[in-house]
This record gives sequence, structure tokens and C-alpha cells, in this order.
Amino acid sequence: MADMEKFQKVNFDVITACGECCETCDKKISGKCPGCIQADGVVPGWSESGRCRIHSCVKEHGVQFCGLCGEFPCDRIPSLISWNPNIIEHLTCLRDTYKLNNGND
Repeated sequence: MADMEKFQKVNFDVITACGECCETCDKKISGKCPGCIQADGVVPGWSESGRCRIHSCVKEHGVQFCGLCGEFPCDRIPSLISWNPNIIEHLTCLRDTYKLNNGND
């Protein structure tokens, strides 16, 4: 239950494709990065490859973040979001909270 409690007050307007929140990111706050949502996934960290692959994937699937995708959890998530070893659990909690807050089962 503790994991769900930390997600109860999530502002889903600022949740990125990978389930993060740019508003609390040091790079966004310092102005080094425009933010994934604001830059449509084209951010300095992905400059060599163009748009963030995670952002592109959720756009292709018509969802806001991976946890809302009909294919979630897919095999690509651990390699696309390698910096978070608990990404499936994180996205599952976000998805469940999103559905709870939006009246979806």
C-alpha cells in the first residue's frame, strides 16, 4: 500500500512517456533541458537519435505513458528505460493510480 500512497497526488499532466516528471528534474529546472512533454520528446539527451524512443513509442500507441499502453508490460521497456531497475512496478503503480483517479477499471 505504501507504493500506491506516494502516487495518490500525481499530476498526470506532467508525467512523461517513461513515467517520470520533468518538473522535478535538475536539468529541466536549470534550463539545460526543455522537458520531454514541452519538446515533444526532442531533448538534448537524445540529440544523436532525434526524438526519445520512449516518447515516440507512446505517441505511436496513442497513450500518455507506457503504463497505459495496451501492450504493457512489453519486452522493450527494460531496455528503453534502463535507468530505473523497478520500471515495471513504477509504471504499474502509475497506471493503477491513473485509473483510480479517472474512474477507469
